[in-house]
This record gives sequence, C-alpha cells and structure tokens, in this order.
Amino acid sequence: MQKETIIKVIEDFVLTSEQNSYQGQYRFYDRPLVGFAAADDPIFMEFKKEEIVGPNFRLPTEWLPSAKTVISFFLPSSEYVRKSNYDDGFMSDAWIHARFLGEDFIFELRRHVIAFLEKHGAKAMAPVLDPGFKIENSWISNWSERHVAYAAGLGTFSLNRGMITKKGIAGRFGSVITDLAFEATTRPYSDPFAYCTFCQACAKRCPAKAITEAGHEKKICFEYLIDKSRPDYNKELAHYPYPACGKCQTKVPCEKSIPQK
Repeated sequence: MQKETIIKVIEDFVLTSEQNSYQGQYRFYDRPLVGFAAADDPIFMEFKKEEIVGPNFRLPTEWLPSAKTVISFFLPSSEYVRKSNYDDGFMSDAWIHARFLGEDFIFELRRHVIAFLEKHGAKAMAPVLDPGFKIENSWISNWSERHVAYAAGLGTFSLNRGMITKKGIAGRFGSVITDLAFEATTRPYSDPFAYCTFCQACAKRCPAKAITEAGHEKKICFEYLIDKSRPDYNKELAHYPYPACGKCQTKVPCEKSIPQK
C-alpha cells in the first residue's frame, strides 16, 4: 500500500463527512496534514524522559508489538471556527463545539483509518481508543498526539506548548499505529521549537496568564479551563465537560501558518 492511499483516505473522510460540521452550518476542520514515523524511531524512547513526556509514555511497539509505522494527522481548524474565537474573554460557541464535537469526529476518523487498514489485511490500533490509554493529573498521558506529530514531521512546539504546523497551530491531532511499513516523513527540523518566534502573542492572549516567556503552566491553564463558576461562562454550554478556551491558538501569528522570523 502506498502512503498516498492512506493520505487520500484521511483527506476524503475529513472533507466529506457530515460529522465534521456543526449541524451542517460550518465545518470544524479543513484539509488535514498527514505524516509518518517509523515505529522503531529512537525519538520515541526520548519521549520517555521525565522532562519531555515522561516514563509512562508507551512506545508504539508497547501498544502494538508488530508495529512498523505511526500515522499522525493534524486537522486545522476552519476559518469560521478560528475567527469566531478572536474576541477576548470567554471562548466562542463555535470553538467549544469544535473542541468536543470535533474531537468526537477525530475519534471516528481514527476508527475509519483502522477499519480501512484492517480491511486490507493489516493490524492497526489507536492508543487513545485503547483501554490502556491513561491520563494522569488531568493533563499527563501515556501517549502524546503532539509529540507523535513532532516525530512524524508535522510540526514543532510553541511557547504555549501547542504544535505549529505548516497550517498553523489552531487544530487537533490524532494518530494510528499499524504493522504496515511506510516510508517515514522527513523531519525538516532538529530544534523542538524551530517554528516558534517566541513573540509572546499567545501569552498576551491567555486570559489565565498561564503563559510566560518561560513557557506554559499546565496546572494554571487547566484550572482555568474547567472553571464553570467564571462570570463569563455560558451556562447553555454546560453539557460539555469543561468550558475550554483556545485563545492562545487564535489571533496570533502562528494561527494558520508557520510565522515569519
């Protein structure tokens, strides 16, 4: 099987699925980026370091013993969703719909890719769909979609610890592990922050003040995200797990592309 076949399967699903929209009114995500990493790439062992992801990070072969390739994809937020979140204060309705209903769609995308691969005789799985997937302290997990995307050549980290791709930082990541061997995507960088200019625009946008020149304070960010007592919280959206935010990904130079240095 050729890489182009998998890329087309992912692109077609994103561009044609009705689930990739809010009640048919606007699309959550635009055409995705797709990258490939060898399951035995030494970089995955690096992720086990305490200062990167942590020792609980599981290697691709710890999820699927016969793993040969990790397929990573980035779904960039649509222009409508991005621009809806430009105002200061509480996140837009479109942003929170995309955060949760959009993530449900990415779960379906993972299942769709797995089903396609299995139909063609391959083994495949997605760590976040596996019972072994764990999140500790609400933000540390044993599989990091962002770090996997870095390994697959899709982008580098930013001051706010998001991922800057050639289609920007606003969007969501997903991945699937398979025992099919695909040529790995070349990483056009060696610096984990190669695409970030450290302009601190994201810090200025952060309502929780969780981003400084030193980086991103996960605990401060998370506590702000889940605070439903905030006076600007839209109670009509209370059915979602938490309010979300996304201000540091919108109205910033890296929103939809790699910023100029």
